[in-house]
Amino acid sequence: MSLARKLASQSSIIFAARIFGAGFIFVAQALIARLWGANLLGEFLLVVASVNLVSVVMPLGYHTVGTYFAAEYRARGNRRQLLAFLTRSYGFVALTFAGLVIVGPMLLEASGQGQGAVALHFVPFALLTLGTAVVYVNSATLVGLKRPFAGFFADTLLRPMIVLASFLVALGVGIPEAGFTQMLWCIGVGYVVVSLVQFGFVVTSLPKIPLGEEDIPAETRRWWRFALPWVVISLATDFFFDIDLLLLSHLLGREELAIFGVCTRIFSLVSFGVAAVYAVTMPDMFESEAKADREEFNRKVGEANVVASGVALLLFCVALIGAPIALMLFGPEFTAGAVPLAILCLSLVVRSAMGPASIVLSIHDRPWASLPAIALGIFALFVGNLLLVPSFGLVGASLAAIFAISIWSVALWLTALHTAHVDVSILQWFRSRRRLAAAE
Repeated sequence: MSLARKLASQSSIIFAARIFGAGFIFVAQALIARLWGANLLGEFLLVVASVNLVSVVMPLGYHTVGTYFAAEYRARGNRRQLLAFLTRSYGFVALTFAGLVIVGPMLLEASGQGQGAVALHFVPFALLTLGTAVVYVNSATLVGLKRPFAGFFADTLLRPMIVLASFLVALGVGIPEAGFTQMLWCIGVGYVVVSLVQFGFVVTSLPKIPLGEEDIPAETRRWWRFALPWVVISLATDFFFDIDLLLLSHLLGREELAIFGVCTRIFSLVSFGVAAVYAVTMPDMFESEAKADREEFNRKVGEANVVASGVALLLFCVALIGAPIALMLFGPEFTAGAVPLAILCLSLVVRSAMGPASIVLSIHDRPWASLPAIALGIFALFVGNLLLVPSFGLVGASLAAIFAISIWSVALWLTALHTAHVDVSILQWFRSRRRLAAAE
C-alpha cells in the first residue's frame, strides 16, 4: 500500500472516530444551551478552554515532542532512553499538578478571577487538567510507537462520552447551577480514570522495544532544546481558539461567546481531519530524517500535504452545507455562527498548503525558529479582535482568526525555507511531480 493510501485509510478511521465522539459533545453542548441556557454553555466553554491551556503547560513541552522521540527510540531500539524521557514527562505533570493545587486558588484571587467559573469549580477543574495532561503524554507516545488508534481514541471517543454521560447524570439535580457543578466533577474524575487506562497501553507497549546500549547518559539537554519552544508553539497552534475565547470574553457577551465557542469546536472537529493526516505520517517522516534519507522525507511531506489539502477542501464544502443545520441544534440564535464558521474553515486550506513547518524546523534542530512567526500570529489575532469585533461582532472575530492563521502559516513556511532550506509547502510536491514527468 502506498503512503498516500495508508494516510487516507488510517486518517479516515481516526477522523471517523472523531466524528462519532464529536456527536456526543455536540449533543451535550446543545442540551446545555437548550436546557440550562447559553450563559452556562459559555461558562462551560471557558472552563474547557482554561483546562486546555493549563494542561498543555504541565508536561513542560515534553508531550509536544513525545511522538518524535518515541519514534526515534523505537527505530533505534533504545528503550532505556525512552523510559528516561517518559519518566521526566510524567514527573513534570505530577509536579506541576501539585503546584496548581497549592498556588492556583491564590493566583485566581490575585488576578481578580476569584468569582469566575474556574475558581468556583477549582477541584474538578484541577482533576480535569491532570487527566488531560496525562492523556497528552500518553497520546504522543502511542502515536510515536505506531499505535495511533490507542493514542487518539481516549480524547476522540472516551472524553466526549464522559461529557455527555456526566451531563445526563447532572440533569437529575434539577437546578442548572448545581447540575453544572456536578457535571464538572463527573467529567474530572472520569477523565482521570481514562488517562490511567491509556497509561496502561503505554506501559504494555514499551517491552516490545529492545533495551539498547547500557551506560548511555540521558539526552536531557537535547530534550529540553526541543521541548521548551514547543510549549509556546503548541499553545499558539493547537490551542489557538482557547486563547481566542479568553481574549473574546472581554469583547463579546456570554451568549455571543457561546455561539463563537460552538463554531470553534466545530472548526476543531473539521481541522482534526487534516491533523490526522500528519499524525499518521509523522513517525515515517521522523524515521526518514533519522536515516538521513532526504528524498524519501520530502516525498512523504509532499504526499501528506496533498492529502491534507484535499481533505481540507472537502471538509470546507461539508461545513459550508452542514453548518446551519448543526448550529440549529443549539437553538435558533446559534445560526448566526454559520458565516463565521465558513470563514474559519477556509484557514484549513492555507494551513495544509503551507505544510508542517514547525515540525520540520524541530526535526532540523531549529525549534526556536518557529517562535517569531507564532508571536506574529498571536499579535495579529489580538489586534484583529480589537479592530474588527466591536464593529462586526462574530464575523469580525472569525476574520481576525483567519487573518492571524494565514499570517503565521506563511511566516512559518518562509522560516523553514530560509532557515532549514526545506520547502514544506504543497509547491514542493508539484515541482517534484514535474521533474518526474520530465525524466520520463
